[in-house]
Amino acid sequence: MEPSPEIDVVRCQRERDLYRRLLDLGAQRDLRAFLREALALVVDVTGTQQGYLELHDDQSADHRPQWWIAHGLSEDEIEGVRSVVSRGIIAQAIATGQTIVTPSALLDPRFRDRGSVKIARIESVLCTPIGSDPPVGVLYLQGRTEPGPLSAEDRSNAEIFARHLAPLADRLLVEQRKPDPTAPFREKLSVANVIGRSPALAALLRQVALVGPLDVHVLLTGESGTGKSQIARAIHDNGPRAAYPFVELNCAALPEALLESELFGAHAGAHSTAARRVEGKVAAAERGTLLLDEIGDLALPAQAKVLHLLQSKQYYPLGSSKPVHANVRLIAATNLDLPRAVAERRCREDLLYRLQVLPVRVPALRERRGDVAELAAHFCAAACERHGLPWVELSRGAIRAAESAEWPGNVRQLGNAVEAAAIRAAGEGAVNVERAHLFPDTAPALAEESEPVTFQEATRRFQARLLRESLEDHNWNVMEVARRLDLARSHVYNLIHAFGLERTRR
Repeated sequence: MEPSPEIDVVRCQRERDLYRRLLDLGAQRDLRAFLREALALVVDVTGTQQGYLELHDDQSADHRPQWWIAHGLSEDEIEGVRSVVSRGIIAQAIATGQTIVTPSALLDPRFRDRGSVKIARIESVLCTPIGSDPPVGVLYLQGRTEPGPLSAEDRSNAEIFARHLAPLADRLLVEQRKPDPTAPFREKLSVANVIGRSPALAALLRQVALVGPLDVHVLLTGESGTGKSQIARAIHDNGPRAAYPFVELNCAALPEALLESELFGAHAGAHSTAARRVEGKVAAAERGTLLLDEIGDLALPAQAKVLHLLQSKQYYPLGSSKPVHANVRLIAATNLDLPRAVAERRCREDLLYRLQVLPVRVPALRERRGDVAELAAHFCAAACERHGLPWVELSRGAIRAAESAEWPGNVRQLGNAVEAAAIRAAGEGAVNVERAHLFPDTAPALAEESEPVTFQEATRRFQARLLRESLEDHNWNVMEVARRLDLARSHVYNLIHAFGLERTRR
């Protein structure tokens, strides 16, 4: 019996949607998120209850795959599928390079005698390799949300999915195999809360590794919002005073009249608000580290007293005539051009010389764009945990929008924007943080972009995005890009012209 035209139209629409979602999946750059979204997609398309997807790359010592994801399975069931239950079926799919489908593994003579099948009482199963010669992974689907076995259309969709998933997965595996320039420093430093793996961040961690173990004063420079306080904490945590206090004072947050009291302390009656003895930040940081943030905002008289502290390791609390010995390491931070401030007589030259024995520059976010996606994901997870929100994640569109946006307020501005976006998304009951949540003022324009596009236009957008990313990853070395994408160099030039791609000068 021939299928009706209406059924053919529905099937074509489903295939079109599958291709479109696969193309959209190709924009994902984080391998773990890619696996999660990929498995959710194929489970949805095939109407299965449980799924398992793994990629075979750099397996660990106990022969478990490093990259895997499961859907609809408990921890015990995941272990069973990966190590016991499905191993025989998966092994056969990989060995033969063929899709394995059975309406009931318990009744199938190929599998019914296997202990793993008997133990788990596996019924409907579909298992297909991802890629070939050899496969880069395997897809395993089990159970049905509706009565009946997996259909021929389900098998076709799973195979289409696996075939197109292979090059996308391989691209991300290649990215994962790229050396992480921050890895050598992460191995010897305590910097778990420093997010990213860009070359600019690696250069910063190299400086942290240099100055951290030395008991010297440090000057941190960089734009506002770049994370200077966090780097100061990393220097403290990796130095000889790590077991002692880390105390921070923002010099711009206090009026001049109170700053000296906050910094050096005051005896009772030393000024109108000192009703009792006040311990200053220097005393609180004894044997540890004192961070003076925004030190460029200190008034000149206060600068003189900080200079005296650095030179003599002594200070005078307000209202006291007796000096107090101080055993502290000083880290100063500023977003000002201190040499210019010296020229304008807003900063003492001798204080600058004392501070910049080992200056450390913290890069702006625009210098480490490769870290934006990871930072945004971190801030989103932190916002959900901090505010007790339902778990939400950034969509691919939101990540792309964040990566392409300008962040003059640097990491601080990005963190605040993502936190607000997570709150908006959770308030709407959304599963993902979308671009409209991240940039609500541009929501109408973004809504126009979300209109359905043709398959050809979706393909064109994916090709343009892939080419642009490859050019940026290889510093616009067209020969290397041509080799990486397996294209003729002349064709790469033609595509650059056709897509109107231009190199951004920074």
